[in-house]
Amino acid sequence: MKFKKTALITGITGQDGSILADFLLKKKYKIIGIKRRSSSFNTERIDHLYNSKILNKSYFPFYGDLTDSTNLIRIIQQTKPNEIYNLAAQSHVRTSFETPEYTANADALGTLRLLEAIRILKMENKVKFYQASTSEIFGNTKIPQNEKTNFAPASPYAVSKLFSYWTVVNYRKAYNIFAVNGILFNHEGERRGATFVTRKITRAVANYYMGNRDILYLGNLSAKRDWGSAEDYVKTMWLMMQKKKPSDYVISTGVSKSVKQFVEEAYGNIGIKIIWKGKGLKEIGVDKKTSKTIIKIDKYYFRPTEVHELRGDSSKARRELGWKPKESFETGIQKTILWYLENQNWWAKIQKLKYK
Repeated sequence: MKFKKTALITGITGQDGSILADFLLKKKYKIIGIKRRSSSFNTERIDHLYNSKILNKSYFPFYGDLTDSTNLIRIIQQTKPNEIYNLAAQSHVRTSFETPEYTANADALGTLRLLEAIRILKMENKVKFYQASTSEIFGNTKIPQNEKTNFAPASPYAVSKLFSYWTVVNYRKAYNIFAVNGILFNHEGERRGATFVTRKITRAVANYYMGNRDILYLGNLSAKRDWGSAEDYVKTMWLMMQKKKPSDYVISTGVSKSVKQFVEEAYGNIGIKIIWKGKGLKEIGVDKKTSKTIIKIDKYYFRPTEVHELRGDSSKARRELGWKPKESFETGIQKTILWYLENQNWWAKIQKLKYK
């Protein structure tokens, strides 16, 4: 098979990595996927790539880790990619407060290791580099946030990602590497990790519909985020890499909603109206029809430093990339829950899971 290009994707087993792999395969790319070695299976999002028609024909998996520079150099030297998409990270904001050193090692220095590999191998003019940045680097700054907004990271995760952001800018200027930052605001879907708040909520809603009445535990209900669709946003990664000159882009819907509004919208999809009672840590969400408590607050999920609202201004991306989001806040949630309801095999895996 003749390939148009070769793309190396770190974090290919994650939500964005698996979606990007599917997207690029349709464009006749050869895919090099880097995943960490684990004692348990963590390839459920890319299991469909492990078949005789794709494996070792269009998709070539490698074990690797962003903390291992020697291995990264070897993989890049061996595969000679045209495009590198760095999507791997320790991406849980709350967890980064508990594992700040590992978060910095993987999320900050991992980006540096990849860019250094490009420089050491003298591939500056042969490969393009995409860095998955995050809206968390803005912290509690004035909304809406765009490419000119000052940064105010409020977590070890955000600090690490900001290091990566400036490393990309530095290597772009110092070594003339085609390197871009995609500052993607929250983007969700059915492939989102099980411990992320949106997946916890939609998973709980789906289980509630199937008769499982376990309580859903959440943290800061008032936190507002700019929620978009993962499939919508991943496409922009490729669009950025096709430009003649590298530049950084904010990707967002321009609309922010609170976690509480997300909960209400999600449960509304199965005909459940939530009534809120109490305040602070004692606030609960009650099913109006049954008067049963289905949501409680757990202080564990609060961050030591909270970011109150993130809302993006993606005017530059819409103007220069010709992109705009297809899914709205409402249709994105509806689509995710509908997917769960239509994939009955999924229930066998989650029916017994708790939501704390």
